[in-house]
Amino acid sequence: MGKRDGRRRGVAGNSRSRRLVRALPALMVCVGVAVDVWTPAEVSAVPLFAAASLMAAPFFSLAGTVRIGVATLLVVFAIRVSDGVLFRVVPVTDLLTLLTVVALSLVINRVVRRGNEQLASARVIAETAMRAVLPVPDPRIGGLQVAARYEAAQADEFVGGDLFAVADTPYGVRLVVGDVRGKGLDAVSAVAVVIGAFREAAEQELSLEGVVQRLERALARETTRRGGLDSMEGFVTAVLAEIPAGSDTLRVINRGHPEPIVLHADGALDVLAPTEPALPLGMGLGAWPDRSDEWALPAGSTFLAFTDGLSEARDEKGVFYDPAARLRGRLFPGPEELLSALTDDVRLHTGGRSTDDLALLAVGRPSRGQQERRTTVKIVGRDSD
Repeated sequence: MGKRDGRRRGVAGNSRSRRLVRALPALMVCVGVAVDVWTPAEVSAVPLFAAASLMAAPFFSLAGTVRIGVATLLVVFAIRVSDGVLFRVVPVTDLLTLLTVVALSLVINRVVRRGNEQLASARVIAETAMRAVLPVPDPRIGGLQVAARYEAAQADEFVGGDLFAVADTPYGVRLVVGDVRGKGLDAVSAVAVVIGAFREAAEQELSLEGVVQRLERALARETTRRGGLDSMEGFVTAVLAEIPAGSDTLRVINRGHPEPIVLHADGALDVLAPTEPALPLGMGLGAWPDRSDEWALPAGSTFLAFTDGLSEARDEKGVFYDPAARLRGRLFPGPEELLSALTDDVRLHTGGRSTDDLALLAVGRPSRGQQERRTTVKIVGRDSD
C-alpha cells in the first residue's frame, strides 16, 4: 500500500504541475487582453504577451510555442486594428518588439529541446552501463539463497553509486555492498572499477583482507588516473563478507559502511558492528590494517547488507529509518520476501519521499527443512524423467 500510495501522490502532484504550466501562457494572454481593454491607452500590455511566449518556450513543443507566439501577435494586431491606431509609431514598435520576442522564444525552445535530448541520451547510456556492471545475482549461489535490489530515489532512474556483487569462489561465497560518492557517469565508472576488481580478487585472494586491499589498490589507480578533485575527495564505503562452503561462519570487513544485520530463524537479530571502525576505501591515507570479524550464520538465518539510502531514510518529522528495530522479531520465508517487505516498509516510513538511492543484498542459509524439500524435488524430477 505504501508503495502505491507514494507513487500515486507523486503522479498526482506532477500532473497538477503540468496542467498549471500549460495553462500559464493562455492565462497571460487573457490577462494581457484585459489590461489592454480596461486600462488607459498609455498602459501597454505587450510585456504580458511577450511573457506568454517566453513561458511557453521551455515547456511546450515547437508547434505549441509557435501557436502561442502567433496567437499573441494576432491578438495584439486585432486590438490595435480595433483601436484604429495600427499604423502609429508606438503600436508598430510594440508589434516589432513582440515579433522579436516570439522569434527568441523559438530559439529558446530549440536549445532546451536539444539539451533535453542530450540529457536523455546520457541517462540511457548511464543506465545501460549501470545494468551491465551491476547485474542481478542468481537466486542460488554456492548453496545459499540470494536476493538483491536497487531502489532509485527518482522513479525510472537507475544511475547512482550504490553497488553489490556476489561471487562463488574456491574460498566460499564472497560478496560486497558499497556506496560510491557521487552520481551519474562518474559514479558508474567508479562502480565498474570496484565491481571489476572485486570479481577478480574474490577468485584469487586467499583471504577477505586480501580482497579488500585489491579494491583499495584499484581505487588508488583510478584516482591517480582521474586526478583533480576526485583524487582528493573520492571514496567508497563498503562491506565485504565471506561465507565458507559447508561452514556456519560469516567473516565481515566493514570500511565505513552502515552495519549489516544477521536475522535468525527465531526472529532474533545481530547488528554486525566492527571490532575496529575503519575508513572508507579510496581515502588515500595509506594501507589500512584490515581485520575481519567472525559471526555465526546458522541454518535458517539471513545476512542483510544495505547502503545508507535505507538507514538514513527519514520520515516527515526527520526520524531516521532503523532497519534493526523494524526487522527484530519478524520472520520471512526467504531473502526475496525480506527485501520486498523492507522496501515497502521504508516507503511507508518516508511517505514515498526518498532522497537517496539504496541497494539491498540478502544472503540466506537454507534451513534443514528447506534443504530436504529441495533434495526431494530433485529426486522426484529425476525419477519422472
